[in-house]
Amino acid sequence: MTTHNVNTVFNQHVSFTADIDGHKITMDDPTDESSDNSGPSPKRLMLAALAGCTGIDIVSILHKMKVEFSQFSINVHAALTNEHPKYYNLVKITYKIKLAEEDKPKMIKAVSLSTEKYCGVFAMFKAFAKMDTEIDYL
Repeated sequence: MTTHNVNTVFNQHVSFTADIDGHKITMDDPTDESSDNSGPSPKRLMLAALAGCTGIDIVSILHKMKVEFSQFSINVHAALTNEHPKYYNLVKITYKIKLAEEDKPKMIKAVSLSTEKYCGVFAMFKAFAKMDTEIDYL
């Protein structure tokens, strides 16, 4: 079984810094009155992790399919519940990509493989949120 370890240290106010394999990420809560807004909120980092996970999958799959593309970006829009503990219950991922018309079916396949088979972060989100995806071709 593979395990991961992240060490997180309190800074000041409501700020923490996580050490992830030597990469430092500062987290903060800009909605807290004592915050100095020194980093993104942990919930938003979850959305970044989701985009990164599915994006890495898709790029890898498209490379294996020998699909040339450019201008690839991922937007994640999520809605929080109103009651505490607030969590994301609706998530929409929009993939924006420029590629040849004949490669659009391959992009659809890559998104499907990522969201249904490979992206563990997507699988975790599905446990608590309604997930939706969309592809915008540039």
